[in-house]
Amino acid sequence: MKKREGENQTSITEFILLGFGDLPGLQILFFLLFLGIYLLTMVANTLIVVLVVADRHLHTPMYFFLGNLSCLEIGYSSTILPRILDSFLTGSRTVSVTSCMVQFYWFGVLLTVECYLLASMSYDRYLAICKPLHYATLMNGKFCIQLAAGSWLSSFFILAIIIYLVSQLAFCGPHEIDHFFCDLTQMIELSCSDTTVVNLATLIFSSTNIIVPFLLTLSSYICIISTILRISSTTGKQKAFSTCSSHLIVVTIYYGTLIAIYMLPNTGALRILNKFVSVFYTVLTPLINPLIYSLRNQEVKEALKRTLPKCRIDPSIQRN
Repeated sequence: MKKREGENQTSITEFILLGFGDLPGLQILFFLLFLGIYLLTMVANTLIVVLVVADRHLHTPMYFFLGNLSCLEIGYSSTILPRILDSFLTGSRTVSVTSCMVQFYWFGVLLTVECYLLASMSYDRYLAICKPLHYATLMNGKFCIQLAAGSWLSSFFILAIIIYLVSQLAFCGPHEIDHFFCDLTQMIELSCSDTTVVNLATLIFSSTNIIVPFLLTLSSYICIISTILRISSTTGKQKAFSTCSSHLIVVTIYYGTLIAIYMLPNTGALRILNKFVSVFYTVLTPLINPLIYSLRNQEVKEALKRTLPKCRIDPSIQRN
């Protein structure tokens, strides 16, 4: 802590992330569990990216967005998990205010990009099922790049504004954050400055960048399901549904947990439940997503079969 010039208040330079410190006997077990999840997440998402880039059969709009999603999940896990693992291993729970803001910036950027990408993927499925004759014209390569680039660039810009406003706040009171990552809501609550502007900006941007993509995704799937139900043959219905089932599962899990987080009061005993639900969408979702796409998607399975033989080393080369 340090004194600000001309002020009697003490400026806080560090926060304490309480994390799972109330379960001291399980720290090593948690470390091993989260380390395993982190390594599997890196391997699974990297494999998806490699398949999308290497296999020409996956050079389609849907897999272009899936590759972006896997890159995002790699960054998502790397933003949250290394800090958690360090806390479990060393017991250190302090983090500088600046580092906390940087962590939330990247977390917020990736959270926002994921909402946009899921909306783009649902629009892709909407065109493929509801307007198949116009699909190739509307969902061309240029438009896909514009959607992906717009998702990333707008998220960088919007979160930069929020972080700038947060950086103007003074922190001079309690400095404990009862979470395992730098949660913006709790950071703002710890400020001794007027938080009206940052709260208003956060409300506006979160409504625009989370709720709007969610509504677009929801409306796309309402149209998709309506179109599928009008298909007369059972085989046709199954084939149409199979093209979007994996994405629908991912969307349901992602928004389901996200909505649960913001509906649960972050106080008292419910704060613990909130924390464990947060683990699901920050730690487990980046692992679950590539598994869903690889296990339920025949095209990904076939791409994996085609790619793996290319990676094998010829025994004759090994002998030489």
